[in-house]
Amino acid sequence: MVGKVPPDALEQLVFSRLGSADPAVVQGPAYGEDTAAIRVDETETDGNDEELLVVNSDPISLAADRVGTLGVTVACNDVAASGGTPRWLTNVCILPENGDRDLDRITRQIDDAASELGVRVVGGHAEYSADLSRPLLSMTCLGTTERYVPSSGASAGEAILIAGSAGTEGTAILGSDFSDELAGRVTDDVLGAARTYYEDLSVLGGASALAPYATAMHDPTEGGVLAGLTEMAASSSATFSVERAKIPVRPETETLCDALGVDPLRIFGSGALLATVPDSERETALGNLEENDITGAVIGRVRAADEGAEPGVTLDGEPVAGPVEDDLYELWE
Repeated sequence: MVGKVPPDALEQLVFSRLGSADPAVVQGPAYGEDTAAIRVDETETDGNDEELLVVNSDPISLAADRVGTLGVTVACNDVAASGGTPRWLTNVCILPENGDRDLDRITRQIDDAASELGVRVVGGHAEYSADLSRPLLSMTCLGTTERYVPSSGASAGEAILIAGSAGTEGTAILGSDFSDELAGRVTDDVLGAARTYYEDLSVLGGASALAPYATAMHDPTEGGVLAGLTEMAASSSATFSVERAKIPVRPETETLCDALGVDPLRIFGSGALLATVPDSERETALGNLEENDITGAVIGRVRAADEGAEPGVTLDGEPVAGPVEDDLYELWE
């Protein structure tokens, strides 16, 4: 098995084993939630203006070429997608034997990405392992907010928005890690353009534009946009009805996915942000994205889950079976 631990196993083996209760924890572990929210000043009881610490941890274990860039960006994205401002990073980097060149490359990438996003590395750990053939990087990002936005806050009747395009991260990975497989199937210009997508993976701008209006936000990573929607729907106990034709997909993404037979909606999705907003805020939210030169679209609507049916996603009217596995996993095998 490759990919995220399924919901049933999480419930049984993870969420039931969390140690002592702590009233400072505003948001703890839950399916579909990528961050925790912790009350900084425990004397505060009014959630409208208290400062919360937002915390996320994320590993990068398969993508090899830009692992440091991805690690920083993905961790910061999760904090931003919860309405927070990313500020601090720690990392754990486990390297293959004789991995000094890997460490040099990864820490340079971490430094560049952290500097670009305005965050600071404050600690971490590095070691070698004889059992690894590629580096494993786990990043933790910490930030602050006065308005936490969960993945689970969607309500029936709200609009589903996307900021950015589907499959941006997956396209960058295809263009770098799978360039040999794609040689001769696509042009060098397309491969070169795809590799520039690493510069488009941050959702901090989109999150800042949507956070004042959003009831729920989530940045899709592995499994792509469909996995992100499925997680939001499940955590919100709702059905997300979406239309494929309304989801932005960039030309290079279409080309590379067609060449390797993968679905743009089912490949790593960093660079896109999903949000639900009340109808009364929809046009304002879209206008905010446009003012910041961020692609935005309404891709569907939230509705109450049918009686007796599990929450989930319908794509063009057809139910999407979840959890959604990323199409790139088979290419790495």
